[in-house]
Amino acid sequence: MIPAEFDYQCPSSVDEAIRMLADAGEDAKVLAGGQSLIPVLRMRLAAPSVLIDLSALTELTGVRDDGDSLLIGAMTTHYEVQRDHLVHEHARLLFAATNTVADPQVRHRGTFGGSLAHADPAGDLLAPVLALDAVMIIAGPNGRREVPAAEFFVDYFTTALAPDELLLDVRVPKCSGWGAHYEKLNRVAQAWSIVAVAAAVQVSGGAITQARVGLTNMGSTPVRARAVEDALVGQPATPEAINAAAERAAEGTSVGDDYKENLARVLCGRALTSAVTA
Repeated sequence: MIPAEFDYQCPSSVDEAIRMLADAGEDAKVLAGGQSLIPVLRMRLAAPSVLIDLSALTELTGVRDDGDSLLIGAMTTHYEVQRDHLVHEHARLLFAATNTVADPQVRHRGTFGGSLAHADPAGDLLAPVLALDAVMIIAGPNGRREVPAAEFFVDYFTTALAPDELLLDVRVPKCSGWGAHYEKLNRVAQAWSIVAVAAAVQVSGGAITQARVGLTNMGSTPVRARAVEDALVGQPATPEAINAAAERAAEGTSVGDDYKENLARVLCGRALTSAVTA
């Protein structure tokens, strides 16, 4: 199909993009990598009057060291995240999850921030960002604000972004030396996850000292598996302790699907086992 008619605008700065959004009102769409938006436009599931293309905003690209955290620009492609040495060193969970996103073509065009702002609960980056306690840096006509990942994802395809706001950067606390793994199940290659688990653990002296676990597609937003985390901390990094904690993976979810709940438990065990041995 062919998209409905729209006006095309390509701002050269963040301030200009925000002005364009404010002028367009709620009938505008922001184009980042376009890997999710363009198919929706072609099927006419969305018909904005204005399309604002952010591809010229190079200020929103790249990964920067920010002391105890990394700052990842919203327009940084998945491919760039994969190859960045800071991500490899300090945010291995993001590296692991990004490697599973779609296919090489999508990873070269799709953007880190675009995936998060799209907020598909089956998307592979939402749960890792939630598990890592990331913070979204947002700009709008009233200035800049910071929103924790736990408050950013509101519902299916819905975030805390106002219609006249942009996601600029994502601040990701460093987890240097942690083991990490992203385990997913999908029906065919490059398809959305049925369920996936993002796991990052810190092991010292054979015991798990910290654990972060996020669940993909187990609700209308990504879910933090707090029960699993609580069960792991202070326990030996053994298969018995890991499997016992993984049995609690579905606690706190409202998916109401026995099959997906069992998948969450199985994949959680696999992800944690791989993380502690990474």
